Amino acid sequence: MKQLPSSGPCVLQGPGENAGVVDVGDGQAVAFKVESHNHPSAVEPFQGAATGVGGILRDIVAMGARPVALLDGLRFGGPGWSFARAVAGVGHYGNSVGVPTVGGDTVFDAAYDSNCLVNAMCVGLLPADRVTRAGAGEAGNAVVLFGASTGRDGIGGASVLASQELGEAAADKRPSVQIGDPFTGKKLIEASLELVEQGFVESLQDLGAAGLASSLAEMARDGAGIDVELDRVPLREDDLEPWEIMISESQERMVAVVAPHRMGEVEAVCRTRELACARIGRVTDTGKLRCYHEGELAGEIPADLLTDAAPRYEVERRPRTRAHSAHRPRGPAHTQALLELLASPNVFSRRRVYEQYDHLVGSRTVRRPGIDAAVLRLRPSVRGLAVSLDGSGRKSALDPRTGGAQAVFEAARNVACAGGQPLAFTDCLNLGNPEKPEVAWELAETIAGMADACKALATPVVSGNVSLYNETDGIAIHPTPLVGCVGVVADVRTVPRTWREGDAVVLVGDPKLALDGSEYQALYGRVEGRLPALDFAAEAKLVDFLWQLSPVLSLAHDVSEGGLAVCCAEAALWSGVGAELDLPADTVALFGEGGGQAVASCAPEDVPKLRGVPVHLLGTVGGDTVCGVSLADLRQAWEGIDSVF
Repeated sequence: MKQLPSSGPCVLQGPGENAGVVDVGDGQAVAFKVESHNHPSAVEPFQGAATGVGGILRDIVAMGARPVALLDGLRFGGPGWSFARAVAGVGHYGNSVGVPTVGGDTVFDAAYDSNCLVNAMCVGLLPADRVTRAGAGEAGNAVVLFGASTGRDGIGGASVLASQELGEAAADKRPSVQIGDPFTGKKLIEASLELVEQGFVESLQDLGAAGLASSLAEMARDGAGIDVELDRVPLREDDLEPWEIMISESQERMVAVVAPHRMGEVEAVCRTRELACARIGRVTDTGKLRCYHEGELAGEIPADLLTDAAPRYEVERRPRTRAHSAHRPRGPAHTQALLELLASPNVFSRRRVYEQYDHLVGSRTVRRPGIDAAVLRLRPSVRGLAVSLDGSGRKSALDPRTGGAQAVFEAARNVACAGGQPLAFTDCLNLGNPEKPEVAWELAETIAGMADACKALATPVVSGNVSLYNETDGIAIHPTPLVGCVGVVADVRTVPRTWREGDAVVLVGDPKLALDGSEYQALYGRVEGRLPALDFAAEAKLVDFLWQLSPVLSLAHDVSEGGLAVCCAEAALWSGVGAELDLPADTVALFGEGGGQAVASCAPEDVPKLRGVPVHLLGTVGGDTVCGVSLADLRQAWEGIDSVF
């Protein structure tokens, strides 16, 4: 992971804390991170997804930031009950706490049939000079637990779920999935932010996987020690054993380090919010995490042995044999193929998903879900944030290094298409069992590809998460890197929106394309072959071109799943008007995928301004057809499925 660049002029906090933080100017900073809740969601999709959202919200709050947006990355075998319940869980928690879900990425693939992926990303705002961290601080400070009480729910969540493969008995593990309470979560958010804003706490830490055991060890990782008295932990069941109190993953809890003279003020804030609050321990200078129960020492370990000094394992890596070129799939006529691609599971409209989310609460959303990145306004200025979350497991299955790089470039392109200059990335690496040499190789290759792409863009990775052991009965998922990107929009009033009657339509970028790994190949053949090589310098130039020229563009749309023809159809459907386009007749040019391209539109007189990258004039906006098909037929194919569920 150290291969990934993590520093830069705007980075206020890189990897190692609850979330990364970057300076966006005007005294403001953005905290953001993406994390997984895969196995809990595979076992119980509603609560698994809901508590995944709750957990990532608390990570952002722990940095002293107010959450302003959520994004979700969903990977399922297909539409159905499990997918519907996960979507409902995301909406239930986000809608209830009043944080808009503004974007995401949904993919259906048989590789995720028995091991779905639910990744949640959160973005928050805070003053640039008030980044809160999770260190234990000075000896003598109080350790305070506040929020919900502690119970047996979620005991064994990390050990039983996150670090083991799933199998036939997965349903028996439902008691290990925590139950979320978004209304308590909302009170916890407001109490935490008030404590930070008033200067009542020295540091904050979320209670996530492994509960107090993990959180307290992380707080003491820099050499401090913590003594915790488990008798003082507010319990919802009186007969919990000491070890159960330490590892319970009950939701909606935070730990704070508080100067002793501030205890009364902290308790008053929690009392106002009707949250339990208890002084459960103190910071020491021993470097040890010590647990006491009924006056006796119940456990003791140097804190660094659970964090930075934990054992490192050199796992065996075995490269897969490089695939041969694939046989060319035989699809129907191009117009029919376009309609069938638009109706395919990975291209059809996600409106039925994001309509379940409140994406306007908070009154910051300038660009809603539906195309490329979302845009949020940085009130009271006219500046904004563009945010996206992207990644392709199918391509990574063919070539994990290229797949990792493509995930980075696609996230950056989507932000650039919305007028944002990419500032930093967060990532969630979802793979199988790393004790298997082929999976260990996939992990190493994915990281190497991502690192190369980040360096080409000169853009750091400031936070992230690794989710391993995503296997069921020995069958692993595709290696699936999901990459979130945050960029700054200079003026939200100039964000490209829709193409307009009379606009010129251009294709920007000229990468190598192939049907290997494409949606076209998945629909009409067998996924196989080799991904085309990426031109890293050209990819970086395209990203720069898109955000720098965005004030001139009426629309910019990244060419991704389905290739150029699908991109043009999506742009027309999004805009509500067709276009007379002169598209190539070659199947690869129409439906091939590979490096970066974008379809853009602008006033005809502005076309000469589009310089610095390859630009090909495609035609003019107008009419009610595109690619030789009526908008009505395209929309029926794109939205015609009776139900995603």
